[in-house]
Formats: sequence, structure tokens, C-alpha cells
Amino acid sequence: MRLAAFLLTTLIMGPGVAVAQATPPPAVAAEADVVPGTFLFESRVRYEGVRQDGLDDADGVTARLRLGWRSPTVSNLTFLVEGEAVQAIVSDFNDTIHGPASRAVIADPDTVELNRLQVTWTGLPDTEVTIGRQRIVLGNARFIGNVGFRQNEQTFDAVRVTTTAFEPFNLTYAYIDRVHRVFGDDSPVGEWQSDSHLIHAETPTPAGTLSLYGYWLDFPTAPGQSSATLGARLAGNRNLAEGWSAGWTVELARQSDYGSNPARFDLDYSLVSGRLAHGPISLVVAHERLDGNGVRGFQTPLATLHAFQGWADVFLTTPARGLTDVSATAAYTWAEPPVGRRWVLSASWREFTDADGDLDFGSEFDAAAQVTINDHWALEAKMAAFEGAGIFADRDKAWLSLEYRF
Repeated sequence: MRLAAFLLTTLIMGPGVAVAQATPPPAVAAEADVVPGTFLFESRVRYEGVRQDGLDDADGVTARLRLGWRSPTVSNLTFLVEGEAVQAIVSDFNDTIHGPASRAVIADPDTVELNRLQVTWTGLPDTEVTIGRQRIVLGNARFIGNVGFRQNEQTFDAVRVTTTAFEPFNLTYAYIDRVHRVFGDDSPVGEWQSDSHLIHAETPTPAGTLSLYGYWLDFPTAPGQSSATLGARLAGNRNLAEGWSAGWTVELARQSDYGSNPARFDLDYSLVSGRLAHGPISLVVAHERLDGNGVRGFQTPLATLHAFQGWADVFLTTPARGLTDVSATAAYTWAEPPVGRRWVLSASWREFTDADGDLDFGSEFDAAAQVTINDHWALEAKMAAFEGAGIFADRDKAWLSLEYRF
């Protein structure tokens, strides 16, 4: 309760209070060489609006605060603790815990919780072992991520080992005991018990970075999400003549039943994308396919899902017939804007069908402007417009957020 009071007080009073309370007292002469560690502070205020056919409009203004401390490294040990608080300022939305169910969902419920509590040991050469509640992001977060877009991020009670001792490979192994999901501790689906193993390896090759992975996910409290996924990804980039560059990504994976899941399935995943860039302008064209057998689609329950298949979040769960996402994304990086340090402007067009391309699911247009003001402040405005087909309803979403961190 003291942690909750501290977090909420800081949220109301602003970063100045946090700095004042976190500043250690002046060290006595005998302690002059003691390093006080690193204070962690992040805050974000965001408006989100949702207009979805068949539901009442949703409008929400939510504030998130993270406060933490990372100790100095002593005897190869580093300790980190971080709390997180999310509070709705305007709450005209369904937060997945409190209704009304007739209103569109904005999945940012109020919460005060322990976000991270971990110890890292670096006693072995080129190796790092982290134990406790922690953030885990593997690769591009397509399968394992922290869902950083939502106000309450996803963290894991886990043991993670990362090593570069076996050159040229960068290896990561993690065992996950519990998943703390974005819905918070008060939600019946806010936590999953887990008996999951993750292996991820990366190595450079002449054609780009090769990633090999195996994710054996078992959730006794959510057995339908259990699966085993084996895959490989190759991503590369080449500089061409006169300031042009080209990039490519090819990825294949197979997902099968595993652990507590009573179903039997073998489903495929594929991604092919190409990138062309010149100076500040880039264009990416991609074809992503998640298989489906009519009963179940290829699922990625621990992914940072908002970053994939459109910002309208229509396909957080892959349909039973699978999903094909064909997209084109253009971006412009403004290195010397009139305001701030850097602007990134982007727009995407996406067409969705089932895995075989026989059934139209809809199309979506996304656009965003990300403004880096300075080392601490950032502003983002973005929107998503989904035009559905069949069972998928039309919806429009908009966000405006201001973030401060140090």
C-alpha cells in the first residue's frame, strides 16, 4: 500500500516530487566512493478514441507512471526494482474489467503493481543471468515481447540466460514461470501460470542476420494458448549506388500442439518483405501469412501484437481460417524539423484475407507522426481506419500521447 500511495502521489505531483524523494542524502566522507545506483522514471499521458460499428464510442485519457531503481554492480550482481501505476483521467471506455460491455474496448485498466523485480549476475565471461520479474523481448517481438504500446506492459517471472561465449552466436534461453499480462492483476486473465521454455539464437551471415528460435509455451491456466513453435528468420540490408539501400526479410515457422493444449494441429507461418530507402525516405512491402485449419489459427499469445497486422488491433487473435496480411508502408525521417530534434512520419495500407486468400477480411489505413522533442520528451499522434468485411466490423482509432523519461 505504501508503494501504491507513493506512485499515485508522484503521478499527481509530477516528476519533481519523484526526484526529490529518490535523491539520496549527502554521503559522509567514508562513503564518498559509493555509487548510489540509477533512478528510473517514465511517464506517459495518452488519449485514445475508438469508433466501432455495433458498439458505443469509447474515449479515454490514461496516465502511466513507472518508478524504479537499479543498483550499482557489486560482486557481479545488479538489483533492479520498478513499480508501475496506471490511472484513467477520462474513463468513457470498456477497460476489459469494468464495462459497460456495450462500449468499445481500450485495454488500459487502472492498476498499481510491481512491474519488475530482478537480479542480474555477470560472473561468467560474456554471459548474463537474470532472475525475477523482468521484461523479455526476443527478436522483433513478433513472438515474445513486452507489449510496450499498452500502458501496463507485459512482464515475466522468469530465469533468462544470454551469452555471446559461443561465437558467432548470440544465445538466449529463458524459462517462464508466470506471465503478467497487460490486463493487470485485477483481471481474471491478467496472469497466466506458465511452464514455458524459450530458445533464441542469432548470428551474422553474408546474407544478413540469421535467427533460429524454438518457443515451447505451456499455460496450465490458459491451455488453449499452449503451443510449440520452431522457426528461422533472415534479415539483411545492402547499400546500393547513389545513396540507395535495399533490405529483405524472410521468415518461416511451424507451430504444433504442446503441453496442456488438448487440440492437435500443425500450422505454418511465413513472412517475406522488401525495403527500399533513399536518404530519409523508405518503402517496405510485406506479405505475412498465418495458417489456419478451420478450427484454430496460428497464434502468438506473448507477442507485442499491436505492432503487427494493423494498429486497429482487429486480429489480436488469428482467425480459425488463418490470416494473410499484404502491406505497404512509407516513412519519412525529418532530421532537422522546425520543432524538436527529429520527426518520423509514416503511413501504411494493408489488405487482409484468410490464409488461402479466398475470403476477404477487410483493409486498413494507418498513419503516425512521432516527434522526438529532446532527450526526455516525446510526442506521438497516430490513427487507424479499418474497413471490415464479413464478420469484422468497421472501426476507427486515434491516439495522442506525451511521454517523459530519464
